[in-house]
Amino acid sequence: MSAPLPAGGFLRRLAALTRKETRQMLRDKSNLLMGLLLPLALIWLFGYGLSFDVNRVPVAVVLQDPAPAARQALAGLQGSRYFDARWMTDMHAARQAMRQGEVDAIVQAPGDFAARLAAGGAAVQLILNGLDATTASAVEGYVEAALALPAAKEAGRAAARTGAQAARVEVMPRLWFNEAGISVWYLVPGLVVLILTLIGAFLTSLLIAREWERGTLEALFVTPARPLEIVLSKLAPWLLVGLADVVMCLLAARLTFHVPMRGPLALVLAAALLYLTVSLLLGLFISGVTRNQFQASQVALLASFLPATVLSGFMFDLRNMPAAVQFIGQLMPATHFMGVMKTLFLAGADSAATQAAIARGMATLAAYALALAWATQRTLRKTLD
Repeated sequence: MSAPLPAGGFLRRLAALTRKETRQMLRDKSNLLMGLLLPLALIWLFGYGLSFDVNRVPVAVVLQDPAPAARQALAGLQGSRYFDARWMTDMHAARQAMRQGEVDAIVQAPGDFAARLAAGGAAVQLILNGLDATTASAVEGYVEAALALPAAKEAGRAAARTGAQAARVEVMPRLWFNEAGISVWYLVPGLVVLILTLIGAFLTSLLIAREWERGTLEALFVTPARPLEIVLSKLAPWLLVGLADVVMCLLAARLTFHVPMRGPLALVLAAALLYLTVSLLLGLFISGVTRNQFQASQVALLASFLPATVLSGFMFDLRNMPAAVQFIGQLMPATHFMGVMKTLFLAGADSAATQAAIARGMATLAAYALALAWATQRTLRKTLD
């Protein structure tokens, strides 16, 4: 039986291995620059380029009734930041503009629109460009709201003139957590999740595979270094790079996109650190299993970034998906971190319900971190094939 290692041996070996990995990371300028600059480029690119908000949509307004009442009824389409109204009298020209992509919608008022409006039964036709269903749905809602406001005002004036009570139901909407209704507030916390997923899994997926290909990993097998120590030493330098990425993402979210952060900053950083650890360990695990840099990079993208984009709730609500897809989504660490980040950014952690949701998400991430740490060190057992 071999003599037991000294009690302080673990820390000394870990410190030595971490210094070695840090030097290797600093020598690899391309990976280091990608780890520091790519997150900033991604959050600016996605933050400015990806939005569900609809602004200045070109709309052809075909007004075939010259009466002032008809134009006044459609006045809500003019002067709004949501529309770029283009007044026309010819429906053929409006259709041509739609086919050529010059307008995204056509609002047509018939020649007897004013007379029907006075009789209380006026209607307009709304033609939408269905190539982009999301924009079409948003434009439909905006047009209905823009046309309903002048009608409501006219009904109120008519009721005041006649002395009768206007019979209508008024809806008073109120948005919780995203009062301004800005899609960037919803998207940017999710972008932080995607960036940490890509950076963490992709960069570390090459580390162990590179050493297997170069044959340098076998040199560590003849030293007293244990598999867990090797894993932790490879994790530590990139964890610092990842923390720098987290800080950059949070500063961009707050200062550039003005996304509110209603939860405690310390809790946001703790959750990000926990998920970053999971993402880095996932990359190391993939690297240790594949032992090939090309395969490791491809598997890392397929197993982390792409599913996180589609199945984590970033773009689509998981509750609208089939049960099997929901189950797969719940198996992904990104899904749980997505919920934690959106809660901390927009809802805060003041109520018992949000605190419980955050605690569940972080507990799940901690379980993933422990499982991946165990699985990764198993791929580095001191045996030669």
